[in-house]
Amino acid sequence: MDCDMYSNNSETIKDALCFFMDEDKGHEFAYVQLPQRFNNITKNDIYANCLRTEYEVEFHGLDGFGGPLYVGSGCFHRRESLCGKKYESNKAEMKYNKRNTRADASTLEEKAKSLITCTFEDNTEWGKEVGLKYGFPVEDVITGLSIQCRGWKSIYFNPPRVGFLGVAPVTLAQTLVQHKRWSEGNFQIFLSKYNPLLYGHKKIKLGLQLGYNIYFLWAPCSFPTIYYAIIPSFALLHAISLFPSVHSIWFAPFAYVIGVTTIHSLWESKKVGYTLKGWWNERRMWLFKRLASYPFAATDAFLKLLDVKKLAFIVTAKVADEEVSKRYEKEVMEFGSASLMFIILSAHAVFCLLCLLGGVKKLVLDGTGEMSSMLVQLTVTGAITLINMPIYQAMFLRVDGGCMPISVTIISVGLAMLACIIGTK
Repeated sequence: MDCDMYSNNSETIKDALCFFMDEDKGHEFAYVQLPQRFNNITKNDIYANCLRTEYEVEFHGLDGFGGPLYVGSGCFHRRESLCGKKYESNKAEMKYNKRNTRADASTLEEKAKSLITCTFEDNTEWGKEVGLKYGFPVEDVITGLSIQCRGWKSIYFNPPRVGFLGVAPVTLAQTLVQHKRWSEGNFQIFLSKYNPLLYGHKKIKLGLQLGYNIYFLWAPCSFPTIYYAIIPSFALLHAISLFPSVHSIWFAPFAYVIGVTTIHSLWESKKVGYTLKGWWNERRMWLFKRLASYPFAATDAFLKLLDVKKLAFIVTAKVADEEVSKRYEKEVMEFGSASLMFIILSAHAVFCLLCLLGGVKKLVLDGTGEMSSMLVQLTVTGAITLINMPIYQAMFLRVDGGCMPISVTIISVGLAMLACIIGTK
């Protein structure tokens, strides 16, 4: 468990042992992974911290290809697998060679001192082949991948009564920083020798390799999203059509993709327990993370690959004052700090609003362009503007401690206006 989690089900250990002790398949399992759950999630999960789609849909799918990722918490491990042992299918019980562990008191005292000073692992296999692997911000994921590549399987267990509970981030900044660390660490693994398609070749199933890459490619997949979050709005402002007219047969593929993905997303969210507003919050956080967290993660991962930047582990703060907690419980989005991430989100929000207003003016009042050829861009820009409503409120309407700092508002408006001017004749 993580330090901010606790057991919520006394039967969990017994359930995990049932998997390990199964007469037919138990010897194949290296670890039993339970979903991460939190005791402070709001009704509509304002920051989409539950990751319900991942835990309720994707992890069940990975079970069919050899088991889910190790996510660092809520997990039971078999000692042999965690200590570097390879899976051997012809042995139900794998034992290490017996060693003489007797030692006198003075020797044990020196070992204890070494353990306290953190030098106990020096010149050993710890952090390499034994225990958690060091060198990545997401040491849990790379450890699970290495275990599975040694022939072991894992199992996903999602009991009706939650096994473990923890504390989720209660501010937007905490969530964005946490996802920046996760996505950066995952992308570092993808860029390393542990890339599942290379390291896992002929060791784990192709489906599991691709399953890992869903998460490993969070960071670089943000760049196509950034394109669609900016270019259609910019083109709308200047009455430039990027998509076919609604009267054209070529409009059908775009309408199909937009319609089907939206309906599927709604259906999937309903199946995993989201409310309609919860689904909307999840869509908002999907955009926010791809605009403000993942681009930084991808950049830092490349810089570390080039040895320009050193590895750092950022701990996500989970402590908040009383006023912040009250706003969180009321599902009021928390800003309140002059973060570069907030400048990016605010500038983008204002930019899209200006593009929407300017585009509608040109189409309706000036008669520039055809509405039929601009419908997709109007839809995309309008949807992004609606998603950004909490940002507009924080910038221009709210006066509480969680509103957007005036410095961020001024900088964001200036950047947005500058971006709108670009390309104007």
